[in-house]
Amino acid sequence: MNHLTIILVRPQGPINIGAVCRVMMNFGCTRLRLVSPCNAYKSLDAKKMALSAFHILEQAQIFETLELALFDVHSAYGTTRRFGKYRKDFLTPASAGARIEAQKPEHHSALVLGPEDTGLETKELALCRYFITIPTHDGYPSMNLSHALAVLLYEASLKSGAVKKFHDPGVKAPARGEELESMFAHMRKTLLDIDYLDPQNPDHLLRTYRRIFSNAGLSSRDVRIIRGLLSRIDWTESQRRLNQS
Repeated sequence: MNHLTIILVRPQGPINIGAVCRVMMNFGCTRLRLVSPCNAYKSLDAKKMALSAFHILEQAQIFETLELALFDVHSAYGTTRRFGKYRKDFLTPASAGARIEAQKPEHHSALVLGPEDTGLETKELALCRYFITIPTHDGYPSMNLSHALAVLLYEASLKSGAVKKFHDPGVKAPARGEELESMFAHMRKTLLDIDYLDPQNPDHLLRTYRRIFSNAGLSSRDVRIIRGLLSRIDWTESQRRLNQS
């Protein structure tokens, strides 16, 4: 993430600025630029919110205008939640992350976020090469500054491998029909042997068990584990009967 810079335009609250620093540190991003920030941007509130990421704020570059802040940036990604004549052809966070990752290391990219209350002005957005919007609920589409940045950096980090990727097991392959039927037959015999089922109508309760296990989406391994339990019950019951004889 060394080739990515975060630019906050007229950020209004030190708490939000501190939260942004913390999110940046979460995803290994350390380059921050502030355009006309609030006077108290390095206040104690910002430090408390940033915690161990406060050094990002201490090293942040300050600019008077967005145009100056973009002086060495090749690709600027402006964020907005509003749509209009000059606000269209948006990228999703995922597609923006893919574009950022596809750039060469010497290609300098920047994520540009506007003020908390109004967002980027149209003339500021025009300075950006790409527009990003984060799909949210129509009833309350505006996101907190640091929350929006977290979404964007997550996608960029996922594409770049900057953060650890966890194995997703996905959907496990279901057990075959014959495996399930053998398990149900084994279950029927075991539960009859321990007098759990009514010998006159064993299927009355077994139908309930069949429905429970069928809806569970058991894998072959799951079936083997259940049958191992049934086999243990079989062995315990046989030992009990031997001791009684």
